[in-house]
Amino acid sequence: MTDRLPETDLTRHRRFREQGSLDRADLDAILDAGFVCHLGVVVEGRPVVVPTVYGRDGRRLYLHGSVASRSLAGGEPVCVTVTHVDGLVLARSVFEHGVNYRSAMIHGVPRKVTDPEEKLAGLRRVTEQAAPGQWSYARQPNRRELAATTLLVLSLEEASVKIRTGGPDDGDGPDAELGLWAGTLPLTSTWGAPEPDPVLPAGIPVPEHVARREGTGQG
Repeated sequence: MTDRLPETDLTRHRRFREQGSLDRADLDAILDAGFVCHLGVVVEGRPVVVPTVYGRDGRRLYLHGSVASRSLAGGEPVCVTVTHVDGLVLARSVFEHGVNYRSAMIHGVPRKVTDPEEKLAGLRRVTEQAAPGQWSYARQPNRRELAATTLLVLSLEEASVKIRTGGPDDGDGPDAELGLWAGTLPLTSTWGAPEPDPVLPAGIPVPEHVARREGTGQG
């Protein structure tokens, strides 16, 4: 049986309902395909949207930041979005143009992580989401670095998912007689060749977990 997301006033799809999904597997797939989100929060009466890295751990999302960031204080309602653009939909008329995409919007009140063990585990999840294998390879944070880092955890229980695929929708309308090309222009992201730090001593090889990502897709 499909694990369904609850539909609430904040997550109910009011436009393009056919693009909406309540399947939790779609939410997980969208989050797992990326590592950068946008965190929206009201700070001193003004809306602020902050890009930051994240890591999914089951039905929780860990968000990374600095203790100096006012947007990462926790305890206030936030909206977190993750979007992947898969291509442009080029129709015969500008009005019918669109974007193929996968997006998730998560609502909730995040909690600031203060327990040292949970904080380390959450930071590991964030690191591994962006660069699998890097947590074990690199030096892990010391006490001073942990104190300078803020980590929030947000439940994934209230989320909205939308996915748009396919081509233009005007192939059976009057504009089809214009004789214009219409279709999709796919967009893909691929990891390039690793570039060593200019001051890296000679003889230090690229670690396998980094080298094997060259040429693979992201998102």
